[in-house]
Amino acid sequence: MPSRLDQLLAERRAALEPMTNAYRVLPEGLIFPGVSLDALAGRFLVSLRDAELPEELRAWLLDRDADVFVKRLSKGDKCAPQPLLPPRHPMQFAALENGVRYLLDMQSGYSQGLFIDQRNNRAQLRRLCRPNMTVLNLFAYTGAFSVCAALAGATVTTLDIAQPCLERCRDNMRANGIDPAKHFFCKGDALHWLTVFARQRRLFDAIVLDPPTFSRDARGRIWRADHDYTELVHRAALCLAPNGFVLCTTNCRSLSPNDFRQMVRAASPATARLEETPMPFDFLPESYLKTLWMHTDSLSSRT
Repeated sequence: MPSRLDQLLAERRAALEPMTNAYRVLPEGLIFPGVSLDALAGRFLVSLRDAELPEELRAWLLDRDADVFVKRLSKGDKCAPQPLLPPRHPMQFAALENGVRYLLDMQSGYSQGLFIDQRNNRAQLRRLCRPNMTVLNLFAYTGAFSVCAALAGATVTTLDIAQPCLERCRDNMRANGIDPAKHFFCKGDALHWLTVFARQRRLFDAIVLDPPTFSRDARGRIWRADHDYTELVHRAALCLAPNGFVLCTTNCRSLSPNDFRQMVRAASPATARLEETPMPFDFLPESYLKTLWMHTDSLSSRT
């Protein structure tokens, strides 16, 4: 068993961009049911989905020269990761992804500040963005997509319902030499603000949609990705400038790739083309993350 884990770790390090130190070592179910393992800037994070930490994995981790944290993904358990042993290194640190710095915090709660399964999408967004473009990043969390767009020269509007997330986005920008004062930050409900932007005819060249699978607004209205994603894309399309694009992505496990495509297609302009981005190789064979880029440029003649 240890040799298989050593092999996976070596394969990841060899295949990834040298300036990347946040990635998945062990996809869920590949060796242990309900268990995944991430490397985060020299630390390890074990995630358990209705499972216990296998003794073989515990022994392998304790043999590493690294801090180890354990997080439970069981329904209703939203606690911060717990250290396997007292940590020897700071709980707040910067991780690298394709040379971009993201500030992580093992004490910040259930999520540490970066969804590493979105690595391919962040890289693609940075490639597609250009100077003077306007980008709207909804459900921004700590603003990882905002940072990538800003590094490409775009002017970004970052929107999240939680003020602390907007502040962490500003911190991530500063960590990469970006002046947050040159960008816009908006606190509130995404669907509400999309309605406001459409009414104001405020259009964006690119829009990022990476919503939670389930949420409840201040009035108690429930939003679910597997039922309401079409409405979200429709509202975003009303705020999209000509020849723009929308990144549509979800980690909703109850949505099949085909169902997700149908939901996005139903709200897309008739001439728009949809392009898929695969999950990062280090997550395979997992396939829960669905991604479609909805392009409305002059080449949009196919689906």
